[in-house]
Amino acid sequence: MSTPKQGVLALEDGSIFRGLAFGADATIAGECVFNTSMTGYQEIITDPSYFGQIVTMTAPQIGNYGINDEDAEAHAPKCSGFVVRELSPIVSNWRSQSSLDAYFKKYGIPGLSEIDTRALTKKLRVDGAMKCCLSTLPISDADAIAKARNWQDMAGSDYVKEVSVKEPFIWRSDDVANHNAPYFPIGTTMNAPGIPAKKFRVAAFDFGAKHTIFRKLIRHGFDVQVFPATYTAEQVKEHKPDAVFLSNGPGDPSALPYIHKTVTGLLNEYPIFGICLGHQMLTHAMGGTTYKLKFGHRGGNQPVKNLETGKVSITAQNHGFATDPKSLEKGGAKVTELNLNDGTVEGLRHTKLPVFSVQYHPEAAPGPNDADPLFVDFYKMVEARKAGKI
Repeated sequence: MSTPKQGVLALEDGSIFRGLAFGADATIAGECVFNTSMTGYQEIITDPSYFGQIVTMTAPQIGNYGINDEDAEAHAPKCSGFVVRELSPIVSNWRSQSSLDAYFKKYGIPGLSEIDTRALTKKLRVDGAMKCCLSTLPISDADAIAKARNWQDMAGSDYVKEVSVKEPFIWRSDDVANHNAPYFPIGTTMNAPGIPAKKFRVAAFDFGAKHTIFRKLIRHGFDVQVFPATYTAEQVKEHKPDAVFLSNGPGDPSALPYIHKTVTGLLNEYPIFGICLGHQMLTHAMGGTTYKLKFGHRGGNQPVKNLETGKVSITAQNHGFATDPKSLEKGGAKVTELNLNDGTVEGLRHTKLPVFSVQYHPEAAPGPNDADPLFVDFYKMVEARKAGKI
């Protein structure tokens, strides 16, 4: 029996966590963050919003149901590294096609197990998300700490260009009947299970979008054309969409002035729905600002209250920046939702235009489906706009 290989996680403050290596043989640096989801590790590691980050899972055992092709949110893992308490020695699920270890080896991603993830998570909560270095190769503690400290800060970084598509394309709905099959839109007229009779064309910006968001849009009555983050408002208008969708994505929202300009140019033209980074792009387009959170919101159990209805939803989230509510006072937007844990802004609505956004991930991959009706709201908004009612 081979001896388990050692690995190390070094934080910028000099803290060292030692564990057992899995996945690829590599040394990488990034931002160390934690995710509180109990399940859905495959969707998490393939979420492009984690580009440049080393993700720590708070759930104690990871990898027990393996990896399959259907649940990936991108064509390859997007996180820089992965940290877990225990990597399951057994993979047991009828859908599994690979182990997490083999999957990471295939794509060059290093991981560490047998880490005290409770201690690591507490440190990140108290001191904030930190730059770090994860290595599954021989390296001195001093070198690992130096690599962590020398890594580029997340604040000020544009990672969207790294994960966005390069050319526009039509998202095909071939798998709409099979993926997330139980989740149908609410209160719509159907001509097939779960799909409204009339379809609208939505221009969906890919800032680092998860595949399930496009599947959800199709399921709720939209034909989806995906556009690169670098496309201008004029280029989008040439395709004559009925509406615009702004996706999630990684990095600092204030470091994307080219997107701010594009969204500003589309505000008065189309109904717009933004999520996560898309929500922050609307914030900047309406004259607001964003700031970096201490440790962010990452997990499938974030409580959000809608100030217009009083409803509380449990939401899936993955972000390290938030909207400054005071900055919105002159931009024509109002805050519609708040995070019940810390009071940060979770939703916006323009007071005159058919434009709204949420900070969380309504596609719920992974996570609860409390926010699914937002897709219905978007469809009804576009329908009303086409009918000349708004």
